Amino acid sequence: MLKVSPVRLFPRLFNMKATEKVIYVEQSSYSTIMVVDHGDLRCLKFSVNTKNVFQSCYYKRAPRKLVLNYTKLLFSGLLINDSPKNVLIIGLGGGILSNTLHTLYPESKITNVEIDPVMTKVARDYFNFFESDEVISINQDGRLFVQTAQTKKQTFDWIILDAFDSNYIPEHLVTKDFLEEVKSLLTNDGILSANTFINSALYDRESATYHSVFGDFFNVRNEDRYNRIILTSKQNLPTKNELTQRRKTLEKTRDLSVYDINLNDLEGFLTSTKEQHDWPKNTLILTDKHPPIGTG
Repeated sequence: MLKVSPVRLFPRLFNMKATEKVIYVEQSSYSTIMVVDHGDLRCLKFSVNTKNVFQSCYYKRAPRKLVLNYTKLLFSGLLINDSPKNVLIIGLGGGILSNTLHTLYPESKITNVEIDPVMTKVARDYFNFFESDEVISINQDGRLFVQTAQTKKQTFDWIILDAFDSNYIPEHLVTKDFLEEVKSLLTNDGILSANTFINSALYDRESATYHSVFGDFFNVRNEDRYNRIILTSKQNLPTKNELTQRRKTLEKTRDLSVYDINLNDLEGFLTSTKEQHDWPKNTLILTDKHPPIGTG
């Protein structure tokens, strides 16, 4: 379940439970999906009994402005690949990521994979999820899609992993076996971004597992100490000087301020595991034969 730090990130949400207006709720085969309004803010969450636990949020009068911390952090991927042509997003939520990428790169192909058809319906009906010939949604388990894409020899230059169930990331989407399948779908200059939690009990094992498949990666996190984006590539990671140059180039070609994204801040949030290896060397790797137990 995607959790955020309501006090630090957006204090308006801290007391939202008392004033929120429920505008939609449905029990799907996978979770309770709930849409709530709080003035100009609309949010999606998984349970009627939770507060300040949101999957997606947007401002109805400023829909391009990103609300949740992790969505902003995910765009650090543009510091490595600033012109994605073919993007795969596993985990739709309200479709905020897809919509933002489409407005930034209207010529790019974006494939959204979501296991729950009710979630896709809610994204369309309540979060203005945009679809076209170039922006498509597929209702399928993320791993099954990846395995099918392997047989079809499909490739993507940016893969975003953002699938959560009521506990955490589904266990079959965090193993070495799965990540090797995902890696096989990346183009030579392709990148992978994965949304995870800093306070997850699996932090060390996730780190060790990603490192076993990709080698060194970037941890992307800011001072709120909640979300962690794992950012990696099939190529060697850029150096600090290269990141700075790429950020300056991107600032000249893309105005991200309308999305409340600060590229200079994002650059500062990246730390390489080559410099900060923050998990024990003997940490067990997650595999299909030894999946996580008690995730979250």
